[in-house]
Amino acid sequence: MKLLIAEDEKSLNDVITKKLTHEGFSVDSCFNGADALDRLLYADYDLAVLDIMMPEMSGTEVVTNLRREGKQTPVIFLTAKDTVNDRVTGLNLGASDYIVKPFSFDELIARIMAVMRTASGSVTNSVTLGDLTLHTDSHITELDGKEITLTGKEYDLLEFLMINKGRILSKAKILSHVWGYDYEGGDKIVEVYMNYLRKKIDSGRDEKLIHTVRGIGYVMKVEK
Repeated sequence: MKLLIAEDEKSLNDVITKKLTHEGFSVDSCFNGADALDRLLYADYDLAVLDIMMPEMSGTEVVTNLRREGKQTPVIFLTAKDTVNDRVTGLNLGASDYIVKPFSFDELIARIMAVMRTASGSVTNSVTLGDLTLHTDSHITELDGKEITLTGKEYDLLEFLMINKGRILSKAKILSHVWGYDYEGGDKIVEVYMNYLRKKIDSGRDEKLIHTVRGIGYVMKVEK
């Protein structure tokens, strides 16, 4: 799951980023609203955590511009304000949730997972395709009931594919989501990691789950 953290208080930004990364999320961070909007418009994130009061552009302005451009990335606001009007304003702008500082890290994790379940239409913390199951809360992956070992990047890639199962994803979209907005290594890395996943998931099996759509990208689906 790929997140963007936009918080101008560097120490808090660093703590949130490190703790979310430790919990297994793929995290990008920035310190002002203009940078946040640029990233959200040109890269794919599962969710953004935005401070409301930021330099250059407020969190509410970021969401207003984001929605105007048709991007529906779920957003959780961070703020020091705690009035009904503030919360209503944020939610009416298109935010999914609202957390008041100071907050506990456990609460932030719970809110993120709740928003993501709502966004995906899921009421569980697992995604299944054929005999492959991905547990997004524990990062455990099971194939035919047996756990398989994935590296961090392999897990990030598989999670993105599984959440979008049945949808064709371009290399550019995968690169942006899994490797990030600032990655400069080129899209060959996508092919390399697709091969890693195929060896661990599809090797020696009649029922293939990872498929190449020539000239377009990749899709995960059950197909013999």
